Amino acid sequence: MTRFTRRNFGRLAATAAASFASPLATGSAETQKRLSNDRDFPNDFFWGSATAAYQIEGAVHEDGRGVSTWDTFSHIAGRTHNGDTGDIADDSYHRYPQDVALMKAMGLKACRFSIAWPRIFPNGTGQPNLKGIDHYRRFTEALHNAGIEPFCTMYHWDLPQALEDKGGWQNRDTAKAFADYCGYTVGKLGGIIAHYMTMNEMTTFVSGYSDTRHPPGIELDMKSLSQVKHNILLGHGLGVQAIRANAPKGVKVGCAENAAPITPVFNAPEHIAAARKAYVEENAAFLTPIHTGRYTDAYLKRLGAAAPVFTSEEMKIIGTPTDFQGLNIYGARTVRATDSELGYEKVPNPPSYPHMASSWLSIGPEAMYWAPKLAAETLGIKEIYITENGCSCDDAIAADGEVYDTDRVMFLNAYLTQLQRSVSEGVPVKGYFLWSLLDNFEWADGYSKRFGLVYVDYATQKRTPKLSAKFYGNLIAKNGL
Repeated sequence: MTRFTRRNFGRLAATAAASFASPLATGSAETQKRLSNDRDFPNDFFWGSATAAYQIEGAVHEDGRGVSTWDTFSHIAGRTHNGDTGDIADDSYHRYPQDVALMKAMGLKACRFSIAWPRIFPNGTGQPNLKGIDHYRRFTEALHNAGIEPFCTMYHWDLPQALEDKGGWQNRDTAKAFADYCGYTVGKLGGIIAHYMTMNEMTTFVSGYSDTRHPPGIELDMKSLSQVKHNILLGHGLGVQAIRANAPKGVKVGCAENAAPITPVFNAPEHIAAARKAYVEENAAFLTPIHTGRYTDAYLKRLGAAAPVFTSEEMKIIGTPTDFQGLNIYGARTVRATDSELGYEKVPNPPSYPHMASSWLSIGPEAMYWAPKLAAETLGIKEIYITENGCSCDDAIAADGEVYDTDRVMFLNAYLTQLQRSVSEGVPVKGYFLWSLLDNFEWADGYSKRFGLVYVDYATQKRTPKLSAKFYGNLIAKNGL
């Protein structure tokens, strides 16, 4: 294990920078001069990468960390590809100085990471674990020393198993426990972190209560499931309030949600109008109530007797104003105008529709234009970050030691072109976090899918920046396409 110090960080950064020294990384000065500025981004734009604790840290039994639901779930036969677990993952708990050096060499301006709840409260509540706080303080200080702004996610799916044993998100008390965890942790780290996200992808992790790809892997009836969704929203709202109550003045709070990336089937006025309606209704379970403090009438009508039980006070908590919204955008969800009660319908993709290595990841770069635009227009969101975007590819080390992921470069170039289009029209996107810095444990897909800018040999933990890392570093250096 390499301990972080200012002295050895310089050596690590120099080593990482050397791995980017390729003719593919940058063009000539003459080429740079010829580049037009009409595809640039704002000077204060945050270019970053995103990771999650369980997917990269490993060290699941070290320094007082408790058991999470993903620890339990991944060790159940048949739950993950090849029985893979996050026990070791990328060993980033020990190797984070090397990973920060890779970020610095790439020119990243920001890093989105998550704190493992069971490292702070091994049993979800009760006695805190100061070794967990110390780890994240060291990591955050390493980011600052590298000139990288930390963006912290408080919950990226690793619920303490002790809380799941009491019902998990079926139990309203979990929302209160989450707020207590947020308040305590921010009280210890708030002075060195200026951006917090309460939760990542409520839409996804709630599926653990309706299918078997996420923990706890049970199938609730519709009414119980809608109540779980409400309890999660309540946890978010209480978390926002707890962060605000314990953080220094000026700290910003939001969440990262994979809101339905609604996109009109093509740019005709009626389909654009339909997309505006669809953005509100297709996100009625999470994003819409966060920003309006209410469930839509159509959503409650669709649920009928399965609607959750809630109070007006709970809805006020859920609608506690946030400072920004993180959007995780991968594919597009296409809609067209109809004469139906809702005024729109979803358009399915044919079997020939292009996708990346993950079959669920359909290629829809236009979503990077429409999703933030519609979020701003329909929900009045004033500050947006693309908190995840990226793709899985069939990456391999070539004979010369390089990883030529030209498909990922194609994907990123297409999506970032649409993002620049959005920003140039005044949509308030302030930063972009590429998923992910490293190949990692991809939940139920285990280690079968690679999303990283950096190739990880899981047997040796050797890191190799891919062609896409050089593409991204070049883009950041130019601050544009």
